[in-house]
Amino acid sequence: MNTFQPSRRLKLRRGVYLLPSLLTVGNLLCGYYAVLATFKGGAPELDQAAKAIGLAILFDSLDGRVARVTGSHSEFGKQLDSLADMISFGVAPAFLAYVWGLQTITQSVGLPHHTVQIGWLVTLAFVICCAWRLARFNIQGMMPASGMRYFVGMPCPAAAAMVAAVVHFEKSPLDDWRWAFAWLVVIAILAALMASRLRYYSFKDLGWQMRQPSLVVVLMALLIGAIFWYSEEVLLLLATLYTLSGPSLWLARTLRHRPSPRQV
Repeated sequence: MNTFQPSRRLKLRRGVYLLPSLLTVGNLLCGYYAVLATFKGGAPELDQAAKAIGLAILFDSLDGRVARVTGSHSEFGKQLDSLADMISFGVAPAFLAYVWGLQTITQSVGLPHHTVQIGWLVTLAFVICCAWRLARFNIQGMMPASGMRYFVGMPCPAAAAMVAAVVHFEKSPLDDWRWAFAWLVVIAILAALMASRLRYYSFKDLGWQMRQPSLVVVLMALLIGAIFWYSEEVLLLLATLYTLSGPSLWLARTLRHRPSPRQV
């Protein structure tokens, strides 16, 4: 009897929490599928890859909340989640951005070789900054002295969402080299925002388990309906607004704390 109990506790410590781990694996599966769909390169397949990244974001948002609600968070789950995020929000969107933005132009127009190298470098920077952002989050967590309200730097899922939303909106790969260069600039900005120290709202203090006014439920229902019927426009708008929220918060804080002419 005494020898059974320690071995039982040891087995429990070696196990994993099933539900959060399944959600994390679902996140990883979506990222892997996005890479496979991007390989085919057609507009329908690229749109499917963008949708898979969006579904990975949903799984990623659920696994942490389920772990906190059920008290099943663990260091193993934290590391597994970061590895899945690296695939779904680092490698998959970078590969999608390259194929959607450059591959068709490279094959049809025959751009100089250095242009292709620039595309590789910019998308590689996106992957590196995603890894940088995930490593920093694992060490530092949220914005210091801000509780759970703000992230440090743009979250990787948000940067991946911006890439996926643009591809989902347009679908067909770019066929103009000028738009391709503009697209690379967007990818470079997203990479810089991930590595930055700008504050981004985390939505972790909204109190999902608390009573909310009925109007909130109505607005949430309208938002879900708008995403269902007008997913291209609504998702692109939401992703763009959240991307701009970090620089906007920084600009507002800078202007608020700037000394007035009288103080100078």
